[in-house]
Amino acid sequence: MKIRSDILRVYQSLHTWVGICAGMLLFIGFFGGALTMFKQPLDRWISAPAHALPAMPVAQTDQLVRELLAQKPAARKEFTLHLQQHENVAAPVSWSEGEGERSIDVSATRWHAALDPSGKLLVQEEVPSLLAELIDMLHRTGGIPGRLGDEYIGAYLMGIAGIMYFLALVSGVILLLPTLVKDFFALRPGKNHKRFWLDAHNIVGIASLPYHIVISVTVIVFAFHDQFYGGIAKVVYGEQPMFARRAADAAPHHIGDLQPASALVAAVRREAPGFEVAELMYMGLETPRPMIRAAVASPRYLVRGAETGYVMIHPYTGKVIDTSMLPSKGDAWSDVVAPMFALHFGSYGGSLMRWVYFLFGASGAFLFYSGNLLWVEKRRKNQLRNGPVPQQSITTRVMAAATVGVCLGSMAGVAFAIVAGKWLFAAAENINSAYLTVYYCVFLAALAWAFWRGASRAAVHLLALCALGALAIPLTSLMALLLPSLGWWAHGSMAAIGVDVTALVFALLFAYAARLTARRAQHGPADSVWAKPGCT
Repeated sequence: MKIRSDILRVYQSLHTWVGICAGMLLFIGFFGGALTMFKQPLDRWISAPAHALPAMPVAQTDQLVRELLAQKPAARKEFTLHLQQHENVAAPVSWSEGEGERSIDVSATRWHAALDPSGKLLVQEEVPSLLAELIDMLHRTGGIPGRLGDEYIGAYLMGIAGIMYFLALVSGVILLLPTLVKDFFALRPGKNHKRFWLDAHNIVGIASLPYHIVISVTVIVFAFHDQFYGGIAKVVYGEQPMFARRAADAAPHHIGDLQPASALVAAVRREAPGFEVAELMYMGLETPRPMIRAAVASPRYLVRGAETGYVMIHPYTGKVIDTSMLPSKGDAWSDVVAPMFALHFGSYGGSLMRWVYFLFGASGAFLFYSGNLLWVEKRRKNQLRNGPVPQQSITTRVMAAATVGVCLGSMAGVAFAIVAGKWLFAAAENINSAYLTVYYCVFLAALAWAFWRGASRAAVHLLALCALGALAIPLTSLMALLLPSLGWWAHGSMAAIGVDVTALVFALLFAYAARLTARRAQHGPADSVWAKPGCT
């Protein structure tokens, strides 16, 4: 396919600069997004068994709800009945007084409740570990703190990066069109490292193009959904409300008239055959509009939530109120919106699809990292034959150091934050504050080290730091088994073991990358930004 050279130059400039401007922020978003594919395993790995209340028979669920509402009136505002028991579920019932869904309150207290063998209500108060939620927040905001109104500043910046990301995708495809057939599967290793990185960059970008288009569009929608809804409401709906509010019940209800939980679960199963009921969230039981949000899961369907669809049911009558967030039961608007959520979250296809999304997320991070490396290599000053080694421009050196510090620093920060959940469990007053402190200390230290030591030295050191952080995860579990006096723990479920195995694989990959980077710094072209100073 023939495209005029002047047009290609315009698109090359567009592709380069939007990629550079958004690349490092998107690297953190994609790396964090890859980890969120396994939020539950991470929660299981980090959850302390000492905080779990004794298990109780399913037959006691109805009695538990009655005792809870009678003895703890605060739970009538909102509580969750967990129907699945895992290491990260401390009790069958939990409730809290935190902020809304968009915010994370690292100090919010959560209460858990269960029944002892004699039927007595056991209540436990704690500040729960929010490791997986904090990694998800890193994915959504790029780790940029601060708020603007009801939303995080980082979320808006990620939305702007999403727009630039989409432009980079389109311009990249146009640039590759003239040589698509010839160069698509070409991966040419050798002395020309720039050609190798360009080939790898192009293969990853084109092979995962549909995934990246979906992610770029949904990132924009998620970041600016309030603005989109406001515009639609004003233009389309005018003075009418965009979302119809359910009419208030004619008469007040008495808390003793609640339908048994077992009957409500049965009603949800009748409405959603083929789905597994994961939890029931009771809301506003003493208001004119009481409701239960039943979370239902099935890997065969595209669902609205990160892992589940929802059925709204009346807690006093047992009648289904709303199925717009249940696959195949929603309206036309829901049928358009739900796939967008599902395609972004990877909440379909079971474990296999989660691994596919994990690999796509990791490859997306590689796409932005390699793009920055290509920018640096293209702008380096080449050494003339037998001439002196040129001094690279400040812009090139700064970009190389920033790429190494931000990208590798964020990965090392997450790794050490994960192990801090066990290392600091007994000493930290608030483990969630400890996660944030560890992450930002490691991240900022890595960034400072990259600028102080330069990209060539820092890349080796920081890759070794990433390897050490990843290796510390399975070593922590091993030491918990061998030295129980440390106060650490190691769960034996496949989900928790999977975290250890995956971390070990990444530790080996980081160590191998550190070795290759050190070799190139020592023996590569002396005029490269990645060459060790003083090498020839």
